[in-house]
Amino acid sequence: MILMLLVVACYTICSLSDKYSVAKLKMEGNEFTFLMAAPTSILLVFMLPFSDTHFVMGWQSLLAIVLIALSKLLEFKLATVILREMSAFELKAWLGLTLFFSYATDIFIGTSTFSIVKTITIIITAVGLFMIAKSENGHINYKRIIIPLFFYLLAKYGYGMIITASKQYVSSYLALLFGLILLALVLIPFAKPVKLFKTKFKGSMFVALTKIPNAIGLVLENMVIAISMTNYSFIQPMIMVTLFFIGIIRKESTKALNIAGGIICILGILGFQLADIIL
Repeated sequence: MILMLLVVACYTICSLSDKYSVAKLKMEGNEFTFLMAAPTSILLVFMLPFSDTHFVMGWQSLLAIVLIALSKLLEFKLATVILREMSAFELKAWLGLTLFFSYATDIFIGTSTFSIVKTITIIITAVGLFMIAKSENGHINYKRIIIPLFFYLLAKYGYGMIITASKQYVSSYLALLFGLILLALVLIPFAKPVKLFKTKFKGSMFVALTKIPNAIGLVLENMVIAISMTNYSFIQPMIMVTLFFIGIIRKESTKALNIAGGIICILGILGFQLADIIL
């Protein structure tokens, strides 16, 4: 639980900066993705002496690295499309759908057993997430983002699956590090980093600096994945709850349906964690 809270803290900062870079700085998908991958990979290099670096040379390890790069490419590029239509808060609500698939995965691979209590808490969380998403339907053009949203959710779930399936061949740390380096290198011709920093220097530096908590969050997130795919999927709703309270403080999230959904989500998340400890 402590690991999850640390990840939530790191990613909440990144979520707010992501919305800023897309909505305010008008960054394109390739630019945004490059600024996510390059600074994060540089920061991860400094963590090398303190990280698990086991690596088995073979196609499995190489495939894991390529798939990590692909999943992050989809996640970052599609986020620029989705965040033009909805807030980071609403996006976290939709990510809660991966809870069902992650719990089923944990049961399948044997890291968890089926529990009716846990299933009910996941359903409660999902209901709360649906209420939050429903409360914002008035201004979101879902026809424009339904396909990007589907593949974004797939990429987020897929990342956890890749880390879980490849852990015996390559450490999650190295898979992530090499995957981000590969992604950054591929995007250089498209993102044109020299031109990007010349035309949007302040914005680019801001986004790059916010990758410090992102790098820490990614490493801690991989540790959560090693324990449970379900806990990994709960991270996004927990970030959503944090953004919910931030919205309340800013007087942004004041709709009754929005507030009710947030409260229900909190009950579902706490209920699952308590069930995980007791059962």
